Amino acid sequence: MPKAYEVIADDIRRSIREGDRKPGERLPSEEDLARLYKRSVPTVQNALRLLNSEGLIDKQHGRGTFVRRPRTAAVRDNARHQWEKDRASEPLEQRAETGSTEHDTGLELNDLVFYAKYEEIEAPKELADALGVPEGAPLVRRTYRTRYAAETAPFNLVTSYLVREHVAANPDLLDAANEPWPGGTQNQLSTVGIELDRIEERFTARPPTPEEAEELELPPGTAVILLRKISYDTDNRIVDISDVTLPGDRTELVFTTPLERW
Repeated sequence: MPKAYEVIADDIRRSIREGDRKPGERLPSEEDLARLYKRSVPTVQNALRLLNSEGLIDKQHGRGTFVRRPRTAAVRDNARHQWEKDRASEPLEQRAETGSTEHDTGLELNDLVFYAKYEEIEAPKELADALGVPEGAPLVRRTYRTRYAAETAPFNLVTSYLVREHVAANPDLLDAANEPWPGGTQNQLSTVGIELDRIEERFTARPPTPEEAEELELPPGTAVILLRKISYDTDNRIVDISDVTLPGDRTELVFTTPLERW
């Protein structure tokens, strides 16, 4: 037998999913909902807490409770890496037309707001060991955020690490003012003679930190997907390590593996 608050939540959930309540629409006050369902205000509050935990509604302090607007989804498939490699050798005009976020979301370049920050850091032991450099060697740490202009949260949180010595031959690769770089990292590396041979991606998941939940604007109870992307060049050398935090409520991961025929 469902509890009273679950019955209320079911009815509001149905009205949202069937389109009776539109994204951005304000719900009646808790008192009005209590009268509508002939239940107590605490019972209504329990129902709203459940819907909020499912990401269907947003409670905004001082304004009320609203049907949550679905955010633009991103579909990240493993074919994107070959697409990026092919694109890296295209002429500048073609490279400048689109990028990986557009590939994943279907948005246009003008729909996006991009942020990049570059810093030089000393390699901590874990990164130094992975990149095959001495601990303390200079790395270029690059931080990226890209969001849809109509939204306020980025699609993901990206931190990339390059060995400074690998890219210093092209000073443009040390300056964040050159971002967004047409053709992305694979084209950047190609300017210093580095070709990627393969990319390894490792995924885990966990609850977000408070800082991640705030920046990604995650509904309560939403997990984040952690991606470590390791790029190897044709000499079997790791040339880029990227840590990507993906919001679980708007990211779909698609892996297609061609199988050889018997």
